Amino acid sequence: MNERKPYPSDLSDARWALIEPTLTAWRKVRIDRRPTGQPAKVDLRDVFNAILYVNRTGIPWKYLPHDFPNHGTVYAAWRDEGIFAQLNYDLTGLARVKEGRKPEPTASVIDTQSVKTSSNVPLTSQGTDAAKKIVGRKRGILTDTIGLILAVTVTAAGLSENALGIRLLDQAKGKYPTISKSWVDTGFKDAVVELGARLGIDVEVVNRNPKTRGFHVVKRRWVVERSIGWIMMHRRLARDCEALTSSSEAMIHIASVDNLARRITDETTLTWRGTY
Repeated sequence: MNERKPYPSDLSDARWALIEPTLTAWRKVRIDRRPTGQPAKVDLRDVFNAILYVNRTGIPWKYLPHDFPNHGTVYAAWRDEGIFAQLNYDLTGLARVKEGRKPEPTASVIDTQSVKTSSNVPLTSQGTDAAKKIVGRKRGILTDTIGLILAVTVTAAGLSENALGIRLLDQAKGKYPTISKSWVDTGFKDAVVELGARLGIDVEVVNRNPKTRGFHVVKRRWVVERSIGWIMMHRRLARDCEALTSSSEAMIHIASVDNLARRITDETTLTWRGTY
């Protein structure tokens, strides 16, 4: 890694040790495919730190400080080749074991979040969430029962909860065949329940207590709502700034990887309080 003054978002040695094997293996495959067999000069740890810096601060890529290396080609490759998703999968297993659980989850919780988009997002990938009166995109996440993200999808905001729920169940069952239970809110209808039955997942719709006014904790649903709050600490996710929905999904995976690595190494997850 190049000598420079570290940023708060930089990986510690302990967190880098969790991520480095996957990135080094990716680089080896790339080198083996090159006619010259020569490795690129870019430092992978510095590249990952650059990505974390953007994810954490929310700045546009072109405003990235000049002491970071060129990230563009590597970031796109990691996104398109599923490296961020793979890191999320690997670290989720480690985090679950640390909590005294089996690496493979058996139960999950699903929720969605509609967010506004920045001006560079193509209109073709936006929509309107009529219920929440938000023009933008809709994120869907599926977590385990301690809030670790297992599946992610991003669509135009006009798509229904059912459409996202179907994608999430398919994705999660492919990665985690052990999942047999999922809790959802009332926005998810029969199509999700029926797909769950075909996949061997009991999908339970959890209703709010109609007798309780205002905010109250709803069975199981609070877990995934808390996870949405966790990723929103990463300012790149306060609004959807990505031209591609695949980049939006990658940014969620990156935030999750950052949180997981800190959780595994017992490092404090930074907040924004007192930083101004």
